[in-house]
Amino acid sequence: MIKRIGIFGSTGSIGTQALEVIKSNPDKFSVEILTANTNYEALIDQALEYDPNIVVIGNEAHYEAVKHALQQTDIKVFAGEAALEEVAAMDCYDMMLAAIVGFAGLKPVLKAIANKKAIALANKETLVVAGDLVMDLAVQHQVPIIPVDSEHSAIFQCLVGETRNKIEKIYLTASGGPFLGRKTNFLVNVKREHALQHPNWQMGAKISVDSATLMNKGLEMIEARWLFNLQPDQIEVLVHPQSAIHSMVQFDDGSIKAQIGIPDMKLPIQYALAFPYRIPNDYPRLSFKKFNTFTFEEPDLRTFRNLALSMEALEKGGNLPCVMNAANEIAVYAFLKNRIGFLEMTDIIESVMAKVPFIAAPSLDDYFDSDAEARTLAADIISL
Repeated sequence: MIKRIGIFGSTGSIGTQALEVIKSNPDKFSVEILTANTNYEALIDQALEYDPNIVVIGNEAHYEAVKHALQQTDIKVFAGEAALEEVAAMDCYDMMLAAIVGFAGLKPVLKAIANKKAIALANKETLVVAGDLVMDLAVQHQVPIIPVDSEHSAIFQCLVGETRNKIEKIYLTASGGPFLGRKTNFLVNVKREHALQHPNWQMGAKISVDSATLMNKGLEMIEARWLFNLQPDQIEVLVHPQSAIHSMVQFDDGSIKAQIGIPDMKLPIQYALAFPYRIPNDYPRLSFKKFNTFTFEEPDLRTFRNLALSMEALEKGGNLPCVMNAANEIAVYAFLKNRIGFLEMTDIIESVMAKVPFIAAPSLDDYFDSDAEARTLAADIISL
């Protein structure tokens, strides 16, 4: 049977690559839902090419433009944040590809899980912000959450067939980003265009900056804690500049499994959409003649303090990861607008984490309140 896919965040890097995967496999997948926040022109182009059942434009100011462009089709057009949740609950699709960037992706994912939709999760912030609630809801409704991040996909793949075996530790690999080996005196002068030049991966602006600061790896540690039911001391980060080993699992007999492949996000996207099957493709293959050396090193926590802050949030738990994520989203946005420097992002995040009251066992409302308070504090600091 053809699996009906709803791509929430279709105009971003993950969404556009997912559409390429679907286009290459028309006998396996169909596109039922496409959503975007502000990029209405790309959404229109996608809708005309893939003919989904529904499109949603998050920014209501663009509703009329989308509606007009699609008036000769049978595509239903909706707009606004509430519409994203309403569409997430509909019966017209089987799997949600959750690719909305940041905190904004949480509500649609919760709604989809509550309506028993399988989740291909590319939005790590959903688990960073409210991982306990999300995973509890998924267990309650017996909904599979299949990770799309290359590192978590690697861990997931290593665990297939290992349900009865205890995990001793997982190793999340990091490329080190564009500033691997650099020190603080160099990072003072880093600009937007430098941070976006990732050496191995083609990604969106926000995740590229997070990779440059190593915040992305910190968020991945918190995501892994919830996805795989781990304790903080079971998660370790290793810098692996070749980006060929995507992550590893160490079992309690000392054996280690690694998932290896080219650095191409279409591979984990395809795996998540097709799970439990693997689909043949014509993507480039990893050559061990080219990757004849794999190297590993510990991350530099003194220079890349975002990772240290993430480890603190992971260890303490509660609403602290939510607060950290909110402050980071505001700080990255300001950096991309050239309003603050590269190192100032960390200072802002650290300050906000210290100021927002800690809640050990937050409710969903507490998470939303903490997110809002952290964003306001971060914005106020930037405006000073």
